[in-house]
Parts: sequence; C-alpha cells; structure tokens
Amino acid sequence: MSNGDQISRVALKKITPDVSAAMGSLHAAAVTAAQDAKVEPELLELVRIRASQLNGCAFCLDMHTKDARAQGETEQRIYALNAWRETPFFTERERAALALTEAVTFVADGHVPDDVYAEVAGVFDEAQVAALVWAATVINAYNRIAIATRMVPGAYQPKRAE
Repeated sequence: MSNGDQISRVALKKITPDVSAAMGSLHAAAVTAAQDAKVEPELLELVRIRASQLNGCAFCLDMHTKDARAQGETEQRIYALNAWRETPFFTERERAALALTEAVTFVADGHVPDDVYAEVAGVFDEAQVAALVWAATVINAYNRIAIATRMVPGAYQPKRAE
C-alpha cells in the first residue's frame, strides 16, 4: 500500500461512485443557485480560495487560483487574499463574503457570529446569502476530501471559454 514514503489513499470516485456523484450534484446545484442569485463567479472563486487557504488544501488552492486567473482575477488580489482585511483591494461585498466564508469554515470558533451575518445580509439579498453559504459549505467539503485522499495539485487546467 505504500508508494515510497507516501501511503496510497482510497480512490473515492472508484470505491464510492454514487457518493462522489452526489457530491458533484451538490456542487452543481450550489453553482446554479449562485448563478440564479447573480453572485459573481469571480467572488465565488475568492470564497473557494479563502476556504482552501484556511484548510490548507493544496489541490483546491491550485485549482481555484487557476480558475480565478482564467476569469480575470489579478495576481495581486490572489496573493493578498490571505491578508484581505489588511488591504484596500477588496470591495465591501467581497469583504462580507470572505468574513462569512471564514466563519463557516471555522464554525466551531464562533458559530457564524451575528455581526458577520448582519454584514453579509447588509450587502447581499437572501438568495445571494444562501448561495454564499452553500459555496462555502461545498468547498469546505471538497477541501476535506482532497486532503484526506491526498489529491495531488498541479495537473488541473481551467476550461477555456469557446
């Protein structure tokens, strides 16, 4: 079971294809909800990157920084995302979404404090708040899957617009 110093991990898609498909369906439904609510795709990538930073998920960081760049996100903002509170690079909406993402990711630390929720509810409508909660929830789940199975970063390439 060992590959050099690396222990090989379970291939979830192969061993539990129905559960993997259900996760894919959840992701697709969350993306559709965000599109329907008119949450900017670029903002969703910031949410995904920030949660992945907090969780230390190299695979998802590789994927979502590439997707963000493909959507036109700047290197400066991607590099500064880990310290978003200390920079002038993010809008009020982005800041609210990032604070919500952090609260959802670290839910045990404060159970999404009322001030964080009030901030996000002040700049997003209910459908958008719901979409952001789903986006943060889904990326947190994917982070745990990628980390637990040691998914290897580097090979992912974003789909090109036609």
